[in-house]
Amino acid sequence: MEALRASYADDNSSDSDSDSNPTPPQPSASTSITPLPPPPISLLHPPNSLVPLDSLPTSQVNRVRSFPHVEGNYALHVYIPVHIPSATRKELASFLKKVTTLVPALHAVDVDVPLSSLLKDEALLEKVVLGREFHISLGRTVPLRVHQINSIVSMLRQKLQFQRSYLIDFNKWEIFVNDDSTRTFMSLEVVAGGLAQIRKQIQAVNEVYKLHNLPEFYKDPRPHISLAWTLGDIRDTLKRMVEEEEMKKYKAGSSSHQRCIFTSKFNGILCKIGNKMHEICKFQEE
Repeated sequence: MEALRASYADDNSSDSDSDSNPTPPQPSASTSITPLPPPPISLLHPPNSLVPLDSLPTSQVNRVRSFPHVEGNYALHVYIPVHIPSATRKELASFLKKVTTLVPALHAVDVDVPLSSLLKDEALLEKVVLGREFHISLGRTVPLRVHQINSIVSMLRQKLQFQRSYLIDFNKWEIFVNDDSTRTFMSLEVVAGGLAQIRKQIQAVNEVYKLHNLPEFYKDPRPHISLAWTLGDIRDTLKRMVEEEEMKKYKAGSSSHQRCIFTSKFNGILCKIGNKMHEICKFQEE
């Protein structure tokens, strides 16, 4: 048991921050909030990042645990990895730049780099903010006990082993707020292509969570990836800014209503427990 615990994470890495799984606001019971210091920038350096993050400024913001720290608990996150096509990044970077001039407090998701520090170099903004792996969550990020790890990984693989490849269309910008209303997120939502398949996968994950007495996902899931965040609940302000920028593009003839912003191919499902990554499935060719 001790060997298994050591292989997953130390005491400081076994928990999850509240911003790891942004979702539409939901009613929730009041819980105590423990502020955390920002993690070392070296730990935030994604393996597929194209620039050294330790050369960029980061904000010294407090993080908030979404569940209390308990020794022997490890954060569980089940998700579909997504990479934004290079052909789409320039347009997205330009859009984020315009919104950031109106909302300067925006930060890149996961790496906490202020977007305002990247405005003078759009190519760098594109690399830092968009040249990374993103996640479509298939379940809540929840605490998992050591003795549950093998069981939940095995059941997830059993439930999700027969998956086919499909295309995921990211059709619209949407603004989400986490459960504690401590952060607001700029996200790209899936509202058409791929939505039915993702919801079926969420249901399968829910079934496994339920068997392990873990909280299920939201009743009306809205699959998305989050690109940027800011402190507090400013959804109305940020949504208005996004809509204004989209309207400008629409009037200029460079955008159409409900067009697909970009398409990603589903290639599998991953499960992260503590610091360990588990491959749940890869798609099967027809």
